[in-house]
Amino acid sequence: MGKLEGKVAIVTGGGTGIGKETVRMMAAEGATVVIAGRRQQPLDEVVAGINASHGKVVARAVDLENGDAAAALGAWTLKQFGRVDIVVNNAGHSSNIRSIRWVGAEDWQSVFKVNVEGVYRLTQSVIEDMVKRGDGTIITVSSMAALAPGLLGGAHYSAAKAASLVLMREISTELRNRGIRACTIIPAEVDTPILNKRPLPPDEKARSTMMRPEDVAEAIMLCATMPSRTLVSEIVMMPTHQRDTSKDIEAARKAGAPPGAV
Repeated sequence: MGKLEGKVAIVTGGGTGIGKETVRMMAAEGATVVIAGRRQQPLDEVVAGINASHGKVVARAVDLENGDAAAALGAWTLKQFGRVDIVVNNAGHSSNIRSIRWVGAEDWQSVFKVNVEGVYRLTQSVIEDMVKRGDGTIITVSSMAALAPGLLGGAHYSAAKAASLVLMREISTELRNRGIRACTIIPAEVDTPILNKRPLPPDEKARSTMMRPEDVAEAIMLCATMPSRTLVSEIVMMPTHQRDTSKDIEAARKAGAPPGAV
């Protein structure tokens, strides 16, 4: 019997990267997994690959920038399966412009909607069911940008990821004695598609030094499979090799700047 046999999980951003690897690992441990993402095709590909191996995965196309849609995902899962045991808030979003001097209101709000509003609305939609049963695990993938903010992550992304980290800490303080475990994964650079939105997308050499999606998925699994008596509150992860990011930071400093800006 798998460690998650009989459990129902929701994983956002499940079509690629960290989310895809997490779904694969959870299904292998016996969980029924609802995966969500903006694009249906990558989700369907994940479902087909896992269900062919006798996994139990269902895909839902959801734009996590829409708070009502995030909440509806939780409500649908509860109605469909009668419970939600694990939520993995993995969907992340950033933009090309990183500097507080140049980032526009639309980009700022978009990043906060996915990384904070979506986390809040989905979590809130299922947490009452968890409280009633006295058991549940909320796992949120934050970022090293929350602990070490700067141009590499950008002003809005750093602030949003810090907000999601503090939200998990608040949930833990408020509800851990009701059986709710709030866990935060805090990774530095991981080779995932979100890197393509950077002002200077890392090349193959740079990516070779980074963590892989499955590394972070393993940390998520640790939080999800730990006995209910034990809370893994926060996991900070970073590549063993610290690469030179000076060119990345300089590109981020200039992205979106008007001509002649210094």
